[in-house]
Amino acid sequence: MYDEIKITDLEVFANHGVFPEENTLGQKFVFTIKLYINTRLAGKTDELDDSINYGDVASFVTEHTKTHTVKLLEAAAEELAEAMLLRYEIVKGVSVEIKKPWAPIGLPLREASVKIERFWHKAYVAIGSNMGDKKAYLDFGIKSIGEIKGCRVVKVSDYITTEPYGGVEQDEFLNGALLVDTLLSPKELLGELQRIELEAHRERKVHWGPRTLDLDIIMYDDCIVEDENLTIPHIEMHKRDFVLKPLAQISPYLRHPALNKTVMQLLEELKG
Repeated sequence: MYDEIKITDLEVFANHGVFPEENTLGQKFVFTIKLYINTRLAGKTDELDDSINYGDVASFVTEHTKTHTVKLLEAAAEELAEAMLLRYEIVKGVSVEIKKPWAPIGLPLREASVKIERFWHKAYVAIGSNMGDKKAYLDFGIKSIGEIKGCRVVKVSDYITTEPYGGVEQDEFLNGALLVDTLLSPKELLGELQRIELEAHRERKVHWGPRTLDLDIIMYDDCIVEDENLTIPHIEMHKRDFVLKPLAQISPYLRHPALNKTVMQLLEELKG
């Protein structure tokens, strides 16, 4: 659980709206911002450097709102939430509520509003290659993930050499794992990983066949996702030492949300 710093009813005059007159004449918007952080250190040191300057936050919200014109409150809230999370490293999550007191709908109402919450998430990604310059492909994959807007590569395992999996005769693999802090949803992250695979000339001709670059979401927070194109935790992770070994190096006590076992426990069971 995080602590909360709150800015209530910050008024900003800006030019958002669907209708042309809203963009031309402008109108008042009212913001309530919650910043989710850990205030323990600041509470002990009494130093602003260990917390967040809410005056700076209020100025940033004002400037961003005035200079990033959109049609929908939903877009304004989404863009602002992302911008704050990218700007303030100490902030783990935000709540953004935007009220529109002068909503032009021709009916008596006090205001229309949109409220969202957005957080940083922890995603674990397995990475592998068994074609060409394998290390170069892995390096390219990690660099490309770090360049995705809303992604930060936090930890990277050593690369390990492993035998092919799945019964297809092919060259040995180079494998690794990384921890990524991300603002993307699991599906959005999957789309970005597949884009990077394509940039590395990945071809899906043979199931479990050779590939220049393989990027798999192994876990995402403690979420369980069962979708047509995405399963989290990865359905095969507990059977694959080439996933568990590098994963154990960067997060040995990460717990599988369905099996309720740590990565180290899963690895020991696989060895045994």
